[in-house]
Amino acid sequence: MAGILFIISAPSGSGKSTLVSEVRKQLTGIDFSISWTTRTPRGSEQHGRQYYFTTRAEFEKMRDAGEFLEYAEVFGNYYGTSRRSLEEATAAGRDLLLDIDVQGAAQVRKVCPQSVSIFVLPPNPKVLRTRLRNRSRAEGQINEAVLYLRLSEASSEIEKYRDYDYILVNDVLDRAVAQLEAIIQSERYYRCGQEIPIKASRVLEIAAACRLANSRERLQPVLESFGILNPSGQQLLKFEEDSDDD
Repeated sequence: MAGILFIISAPSGSGKSTLVSEVRKQLTGIDFSISWTTRTPRGSEQHGRQYYFTTRAEFEKMRDAGEFLEYAEVFGNYYGTSRRSLEEATAAGRDLLLDIDVQGAAQVRKVCPQSVSIFVLPPNPKVLRTRLRNRSRAEGQINEAVLYLRLSEASSEIEKYRDYDYILVNDVLDRAVAQLEAIIQSERYYRCGQEIPIKASRVLEIAAACRLANSRERLQPVLESFGILNPSGQQLLKFEEDSDDD
């Protein structure tokens, strides 16, 4: 049986990479697609571990040859997912996890409508700013202009939350890891075609609480803090106008 394609997206600094890393330690049968990028490595990043690092010219050559399942330009750098990673996982019957931005996720959903999409949110702008600043400090440099750009972009990305199947608010890491594990396990149960065991009820309950339709109460304070909802829970005019173009 072909595996499940999981898409996970989040604003930069939301802790998505840490979540993915922790879940991969706990679950078997799931591959991780290492993206290609034209940006320079950060800190201790290594080619073939966090990303495949390449030149802009080489990336565009691969793009033109149709080697990418999806690609996008983010903050002046290209990011892309190789088609080969999906083909290899499908052939092996293994699940595949894609760590991609909202642009890439939209492309993949069109090509693979059976995919499962998960959006990770920071609890508020203050926490996101702190995480971005700490990451920059760990890399040996703090660029306030870049921090401001990423914070501004975060609100635009968060406005796309409605396009995803599941929502995670990453305020407590252990809880977010447990929720991501539950989502993956529950989707496996639903698609295996067999009777779901009673012992899986707690896993299904945790995953169901993360579904977009069931996340309103958890989402509202986060969206308010990023200026996407007003305190009454109504979408702001800008968001309403943007959503008409979806």
